[in-house]
Amino acid sequence: MSGPVIRNSPDERRFDVLVVGDANPDVIVSGAPERPAFGQAEELVAAADLTLGGSGAIMACACARLGLRTAFFGVVGDDPAGSFSLDALRERGVDVTRSLVHPTLPTGLTVALVKDDADRDRGMLTAAGCIPTLRSSDVPRDLLWTARHLHISSFYLQPQLAHGLRELVDEAQDAGLSTSLDTNWDPSGEWGGGLRDVLGGIDLLLVNEEEARALAGVADVRAAALALAARGSTAIVKCGARGGVAYLGTGTVQVPGLAVGVVDTVGAGDTFNAGYVYGHLHDWPVHESLALAVACGSLSTRAAGGTAAQPALGEALAAAGLAATPPN
Repeated sequence: MSGPVIRNSPDERRFDVLVVGDANPDVIVSGAPERPAFGQAEELVAAADLTLGGSGAIMACACARLGLRTAFFGVVGDDPAGSFSLDALRERGVDVTRSLVHPTLPTGLTVALVKDDADRDRGMLTAAGCIPTLRSSDVPRDLLWTARHLHISSFYLQPQLAHGLRELVDEAQDAGLSTSLDTNWDPSGEWGGGLRDVLGGIDLLLVNEEEARALAGVADVRAAALALAARGSTAIVKCGARGGVAYLGTGTVQVPGLAVGVVDTVGAGDTFNAGYVYGHLHDWPVHESLALAVACGSLSTRAAGGTAAQPALGEALAAAGLAATPPN
């Protein structure tokens, strides 16, 4: 960090949300076979789209789409894929001024194989590239003082960020920021990495049902989420087409899903996150925040990729049946 830290009060800050995490291109292959044939056999698919990917990047775009002033801090490679990722964020109104460009490692890349079935289930193949090199010590501490909320994505894809993350989270809270974390999936299957310590400083833990089970080591989703909430965070569990549930430690709040024409579910959970954070930042009750989250996540599935169908605030409010300013 260089220069003085300007300690603005939260209501004077430049950004509503600072997202720290991953950004990379996604190649979305629609109509993928259950098992692609090898042996140099060529198979035709319904469509393929090049889109912005990365849980952090998609979340940042969704926040900006809702009208939140949003900054993104992450690392990309010094290559066309990195330029594509940062340009896509800028085009969607996200500030990437402080993001890093790795001089030697490539930008990460994900190929999502989307099945042509009712659930639009998918498999994802990721070449991590420089994504795992992001460290918690890389995050400029003066950047914390420009935002009201810190969101961290892809805990398990960024082990160096995970190491020392509790210190970053504590500094954010000392600076007056609220905090949220989406762990995403752990490719190693270990589900450790010091998360228990980090959760003590996280206000909102945003996970899907499978992630909740794996993190808590409990097969029952409700028991798993309550166990996670008991560690200090509000656990918000994304249930796909069935909506979402917030576990508060003392009780639960549930909102059903919305019926939409699903094209692609890539990034729906990240867009859900943005909706919940919007409500949180505006001091909405949990039910209304969750309703906006479900609407945002559901509406985002109407087009291929994580950002193409992200709703603006008015559209999301209407889908959720909410007034512009829900009562506190």
